[in-house]
Amino acid sequence: GNAPLTPDTRRLVLLASAALALAALLLRRAWAHTLVVEAEPAAGAVFAEGPPPRVRLRFNGRIDRTRSRLVLHAPDGGQTPLPLDSGNDPTLLEARTDIVPWKPGAWSLRWQVLALDGQITRGDVPFTVRAAPR
Repeated sequence: GNAPLTPDTRRLVLLASAALALAALLLRRAWAHTLVVEAEPAAGAVFAEGPPPRVRLRFNGRIDRTRSRLVLHAPDGGQTPLPLDSGNDPTLLEARTDIVPWKPGAWSLRWQVLALDGQITRGDVPFTVRAAPR
């Protein structure tokens, strides 16, 4: 027959169950992060004829535009926050770049978005500008 569980065995089963539940919750939260599914400029892009006139990031889910931001980081460490274009697409951030003091070198488009589930996600899209605008 089946022997009753000892207190130590019961404790071990309870701990294992709790660990599995925690792991499942953390895995679910990791999968819930907002991801970039489309970027202009693309990561690693090289602009030989001048900088991109605008930037666009599309995400895999709806974002809170009012709490999201785009900032261009220059080769010399300078930062230019970009005013977001208004738009109806809840998965898209877009901005013009005509306010940016462009110079040749390695740039990064740093983004931060707030997903509707309350999760803040950040990232960078690196690209290179070979020639500044004339």
